[in-house]
Amino acid sequence: MFYPLAKPTAAVHLFKQKALQWAAGFDVACYLESNGFKDAYSKFDTLVAVGVKTELKAKAGDAFNQLEAFKQQHPGWLFGFLGYDLKNEIEQLTSTNVDHLHFPDLYFFVPEYVLTISGNEVRVVVGDEKVLAQIKSQEIASPSIKPGITIQTRLSRAGYIAAAEKIKAHITRGDIYVTNFCQEFFAGDAGIDPPTVFAELNRISPNPFAAYFKLRDQHILCASPERFLAKRGNKLISQPIKGTAKRGSTVEEDEAIKYELRHHTKELQENVMIVDLVRNDLTRSAKPGTVKTEELFAIQSFEQVHQMVSTVVCELDENVSPVQAIKNTFPMGSMTGAPKISAMQLMEQYEQSKRGVYSGAIGYFSPGGDFDFNVVIRTLLYNAQQKYLSFQTGSAITYHADPEKEYQECLLKAKAIMQVLGS
Repeated sequence: MFYPLAKPTAAVHLFKQKALQWAAGFDVACYLESNGFKDAYSKFDTLVAVGVKTELKAKAGDAFNQLEAFKQQHPGWLFGFLGYDLKNEIEQLTSTNVDHLHFPDLYFFVPEYVLTISGNEVRVVVGDEKVLAQIKSQEIASPSIKPGITIQTRLSRAGYIAAAEKIKAHITRGDIYVTNFCQEFFAGDAGIDPPTVFAELNRISPNPFAAYFKLRDQHILCASPERFLAKRGNKLISQPIKGTAKRGSTVEEDEAIKYELRHHTKELQENVMIVDLVRNDLTRSAKPGTVKTEELFAIQSFEQVHQMVSTVVCELDENVSPVQAIKNTFPMGSMTGAPKISAMQLMEQYEQSKRGVYSGAIGYFSPGGDFDFNVVIRTLLYNAQQKYLSFQTGSAITYHADPEKEYQECLLKAKAIMQVLGS
């Protein structure tokens, strides 16, 4: 469970704004923000990595082996992302849906500079401390976001509901038990300033695994509430989210909605099915008998939604490398379904767009051997060269799912991004 901390001082908040603007000036940058949320496994409030000493860009096929070798060559700080379609090298799967973003399936870089912010303390852990003066000298421009970007969808409401009904038929036949069915919202010829849009998205939807990632002309603006997988010492931690409800307009309504979420049969079913899947995934990397559910059905409240979050942990087998541990659990169960392979196969049939970075993970490996990766959801993806803007939302389809309500849940998850874009 994440516990909100006191808001940072005005000076720290201003420094973070300047650090983001400074980072966006590099060809490659990763800015990870916890927005004051903290749990037993948190290590930093903010983590910033910029500049490229060396990098790895790979397509699905041999990407994890390349990452293993890259990490062995560079045992210090590594930052990067894993695209959902790495599933195609883990299992016998394919992805042929439309893709206008063209992100690599896997990208990691060794940074020139790494900064950490914890409370009121700023540390330069890689590079010269002279960069602090560069950051402080940044002039913060007034945010300017052009309103009214026209958003289109690959699936109409009727198309989504019809597809969801067909997916439910698969569940009735026993092909799958639960799946995450996603749809794309997009805009062509869209001109945005990515760091400005990220800052505004982070303001109206602050979440514990927010991230701004710049890979030259490709940008990831992420407001994720979910941890995919972390390593702390010899312990692996996964915190799948399944179960979503809107925020209430009053304290009383908010509490009633939380109570309903915590006791809703469909939401409990989808959460426990994914917890079982995650437990099964972790056994591939765990010392025998150490996989356990540390917390089940916790209700976490964020600015836009309430979420049901569970925590599954294990002790890492010493013969399993950090990269192998990630591969053994990827893609995350909360974005696939159960059984995992069947669910991924079916979603390729019913979804209209390639997921790419969406449903993937952003994070870091640290010099001490730890790592932390989020789930790329509530995220705007932007190819500045193509001026193509895209975001996807998904909802869990189970036997008890109401397709209309699942469609409305997709819109709820898109609300903050739509608001930022003035759509």
